[in-house]
Amino acid sequence: MAVSFWRHEVSDLCLAKPALRSLSVSATVDDALEALKTSEENFLSVWDCSHHSKTLAGDHCRCVGKVCMVDVICYLSQDANLLSPSAALKAPVSEIMTETTATVMHVEPSCSLLKAIDLMLQGIQNLTVPIQTRQSSNSRRKQYPKAINTTASTIHNGQEFCWLTQEDVVRFLLNSIGVFSPLPALSIDSLGLINTADILAINYHSPASSAVQLITQSLTQQTSVAVVDNDGVLIGEISPFTLSSCDESVAAAIATLSCGELMAYIDCGGPPEYLIKIVTERLKERKLQGALESYSSSTSTSTMFSSSSSSDEESSVSPGSTRMRRSGRFNRSNSYSARMVRRAEAIVCHPKSSLVAVMIQAIAHRVNYVWVIEDDCSLVGIVTFSGMLKVFREHLETMV
Repeated sequence: MAVSFWRHEVSDLCLAKPALRSLSVSATVDDALEALKTSEENFLSVWDCSHHSKTLAGDHCRCVGKVCMVDVICYLSQDANLLSPSAALKAPVSEIMTETTATVMHVEPSCSLLKAIDLMLQGIQNLTVPIQTRQSSNSRRKQYPKAINTTASTIHNGQEFCWLTQEDVVRFLLNSIGVFSPLPALSIDSLGLINTADILAINYHSPASSAVQLITQSLTQQTSVAVVDNDGVLIGEISPFTLSSCDESVAAAIATLSCGELMAYIDCGGPPEYLIKIVTERLKERKLQGALESYSSSTSTSTMFSSSSSSDEESSVSPGSTRMRRSGRFNRSNSYSARMVRRAEAIVCHPKSSLVAVMIQAIAHRVNYVWVIEDDCSLVGIVTFSGMLKVFREHLETMV
């Protein structure tokens, strides 16, 4: 059984995956922002299709990185960019993707699952895999020219591309969980899966601006920032997953609010009016006129959209759902009311939770990690997909 499992290739995990939407490496931050607002995905792939690029051999397009709304928000929350957000948006997209250039790699569809897991354990987050298109290369080239300044499917020699992530691999392993018995039933504590050294945490009362570096780190590590009280009790989190469903106005909130206030600001349902007023007043106090104008414009648009779309929201949310289905360009378009996002409440488990239970929990919430707490809610550590993959990799070696 284990031998047949090893015969799987990455193409087996790419069936029915959507083609990547791409952004040219020559695009601006503003291009990335507009593209992200209309994208169904949290990340956009950034491509270099330059025929004269020193890093490319011949006429080839390469994925050189990725960007998400969190990159834009953290960039705009910097002091210099708060003075003139409009000027900051004119910067090249490379300004916000420097941390991700080493986390993307091209592989062939025939790449083995074992090799894919090894690459992910080495730090690769997204494996870029070519997928065969049904249309001819000529017709697709007419639809999507190679010089792309807005999002489009990336085409080269009649092929589109998709991404393979840690979540895809863990989901695949979960679907074949019987192969690994009795490993899945063991506790995360007994398997040594609880990471206590690399916890990113900040105090509830700390300025949210002091969490920007931690947010950037959590994006790189595919985790989150724990928000704790003075006794180390887990209160909630500032999650890149939640921030990715927000818009750029959150940069002003990060610059002016505490971590506790920020959790409430980005929580399910959108920012309370009292927090919007606090952000506005504090921007005025700091004389950040550029940020104030941008923020006022964004929040006024949000308010207008909220009043005109409440009935649509109610019809778009399934009973018991904590996240609204995205609907076209309004998935992030300057309005929290246009969608529901996962709450700032942290996803948690206990040291004695089984591996399979934690896997299911993380996949159900579309995150790459689960916080580990004691009965008194004190933070113990974190379990990540990376740690799970390492355990499965080691276990499979013993089965061969």
